[in-house]
Amino acid sequence: MSIPYTLTAADRTYSGRTNLADGFARAEGAPLVVALHGGTYTSEYFDIPGYSLLDRAAEQGIPVIALDRPNYGTSSPLESDDSIILDNAAVLEDAIGEIWEREGAGAPGIVLVAHSIGAAVATAIAASRPAWPLLGLSISGCLVRVPQESRAAWESLPPIPMIELPVPMKDQVMFGPAGSYSEDMPAASHPSNTLVPKAELLDIIGGWIARRAEVCGRVTVPVHHRQGEFDALWVTDEDEIEQFRAGFGAAAAVDTALQPGSGHCIDFHLAGAAFQAGQLSFVRECAAAVA
Repeated sequence: MSIPYTLTAADRTYSGRTNLADGFARAEGAPLVVALHGGTYTSEYFDIPGYSLLDRAAEQGIPVIALDRPNYGTSSPLESDDSIILDNAAVLEDAIGEIWEREGAGAPGIVLVAHSIGAAVATAIAASRPAWPLLGLSISGCLVRVPQESRAAWESLPPIPMIELPVPMKDQVMFGPAGSYSEDMPAASHPSNTLVPKAELLDIIGGWIARRAEVCGRVTVPVHHRQGEFDALWVTDEDEIEQFRAGFGAAAAVDTALQPGSGHCIDFHLAGAAFQAGQLSFVRECAAAVA
C-alpha cells in the first residue's frame, strides 16, 4: 500500500508517493530508497498494482519515496533550454537532502533507484557527491547511443514545451515483443502516462550523451544497471553495455548487464519481478557495506 507524499525544499514543491503508510515495518539497517521516474511517466511508474517496486520493498521493510520530478505531477515546473537533466539533478539533490532530514532517522543512507531520463538525472546527482549519505545507484533504461530513427523522431517534434506521445506509439517503443509481458500490459501501465518536457527528450539524445562519460566518471558509489534486451530507445548490445560500464571508472563496484526478455520499461515485463528483486538485493548490499 502506498500513500501520497509531498515535500517543500528550496522554495520548490514536490509530489510523489511512498510506502511509508501506517503499519509499515522498517527492517533493521534498511536504507532509504528514493526513486526517480523517466520521461512520459509520473512517480506512479513505481507503483502500478502487480508491478509495484514500493509494494515489493515494503514486504522487505525497505522504505521508498518515489518523487515526481520537476514538470511532473504537481511538482514545481523547471524551465531549461539545453541542460534540463543537470538542472533536474541540482534541484532534486536539494529535495533529497530535505527527505533525508525528514525520513532518514535510523537509516544508514540513501540508495537512488531510477529509470530512463530519471536514470541520467540520478547519475548526475551521484556524480555531484551530495552532502547527504548516498550509498548506491541502481539505474535502468539508459545507455550510450540512440538509434538514428529515435533521434530524428525527437528532433521533429512540434515546437511546444510539453509533448504528449500517442499511446499506441508509446507502447510500441516502451515494450518488448509480444510474449515478453502479461496480457494486462501495456494497458495496466497507462495510469502513469503523462506529458514530457520536449527539452528532456532533446537533452537525453544530445547534451546527455555528450556528457555521459564525464558524468559517469565522477560517480564513486556502487552502481547497479540493467538494460532491456529489446530496448528500442537505445542502441542495445553487449558492446554498448561494456562501454557504459567502462564509464564508471571511479565507482566502488559496477554490476551492469542486459535484462533478457524485456523492453525499455523492464518493471512492466515478465522479467520485472526478478529485476526488482535484484534492485532490492543491491539496496540491501549497499546498506550492509556500511554497517
